[in-house]
Amino acid sequence: MNGRLLVLLAGLVAGPGQVLAGPQHLLIGLDNKTFFEAKGSRNGPNEGDAVLVVDTSDPARPRIVASLPLPNSVYGPPSNLQITPDGRLGLVASSVTMRQEGEAWYAQADDRLHVIDLEADPPRLVETIRVGRQPSGLAIHPSGRLALVGNREGKSVSVLAIEGRSVRQIAEVPLGDAVAAVTFTPDGKRALAAKNLAAKVAVLAVDGTRVTYDSALDVPVGAGVYAVEVTPDGRTAVTADVGVSASDGHADTMTVIRLDQDPPRVVGYLTVGDTPETVAIAPDGRHAAVVVVKGSAAPHDAWSFTPRGATVLVSLTGERPRIVDEVPAGGVPEGIAFSPDGSHVYVGNYVDRTLQVYRREGDRLVDTGAPLLLPGQPASLRGPAPGLTAAR
Repeated sequence: MNGRLLVLLAGLVAGPGQVLAGPQHLLIGLDNKTFFEAKGSRNGPNEGDAVLVVDTSDPARPRIVASLPLPNSVYGPPSNLQITPDGRLGLVASSVTMRQEGEAWYAQADDRLHVIDLEADPPRLVETIRVGRQPSGLAIHPSGRLALVGNREGKSVSVLAIEGRSVRQIAEVPLGDAVAAVTFTPDGKRALAAKNLAAKVAVLAVDGTRVTYDSALDVPVGAGVYAVEVTPDGRTAVTADVGVSASDGHADTMTVIRLDQDPPRVVGYLTVGDTPETVAIAPDGRHAAVVVVKGSAAPHDAWSFTPRGATVLVSLTGERPRIVDEVPAGGVPEGIAFSPDGSHVYVGNYVDRTLQVYRREGDRLVDTGAPLLLPGQPASLRGPAPGLTAAR
């Protein structure tokens, strides 16, 4: 009974009357075929990629429990993978593969999505299915029975049904623009899709497994919108807008959208630095954490080059979001996630091949000084999708 009560207080339930244990895993996608070097970026053959399963039961000391040889790419956003709210399945979209022309390697769109059984010991690949072209950002419905995948080359959103360990595409919704990321609102009745080249966020209606799109509800946001997340109370969405070019030395923004207005609307912008790659929201909804690449992806002779990125902590309390802390990250920071209890923040540093661990102390982030060394370059990082709660 005590354990059941603790889970209820954590707010992780699959639906009315069904209480689930809180997941303790992260998924990290490793890309070992694209490199950021002194003379610029370079691609190589399709070798060495993997998806790591990381145990965060001790939030300050994450540890790798499994490595699956599955493709991943930095050309897909850091949100191309997620765990179901019950912690049983992991979904991973493969955005691109490499093709060789002469001595050079070029990215070409993939269309695969991998399903991982996280209850197996060790975790294992269950199946691989086909979705849209260049599947990128991915989100799982709070019920755990539906998922959406944003397709950049496909200019669409794939709708996936989840039944047990089986995942299948049941629809593909055209959006008319490349889609870099998607997320659900906490009540599961709407979804947001980041149309990165159009600098807009699409608002989708969700009714069971039916997903519909009305372009009249598109919300204008910052250039190069690459990530979108929603606060646990469902009132506010925030985006990470990378700008026209990555690591160009110019400051970029986070857009703030009020979802409790009809229609949803932009209420402000927050300047967070050069190339905010992605954003995560704390389980208590009080903070957002943003990874900022800065110039760490630029050639070393570029005026914009800096060897390290940053992690920015934004307070979501009060009338307007505001920056409350900024701390150093590693080279080309990509994915970011909070621990399930919100006490720690994890950042994947691509060039450094580390999972950086910060402790959250009020409005501050403190580097624990104990990064997890990774067997490759972390291009994406995500924990479990939030589940439906009794408060929603």
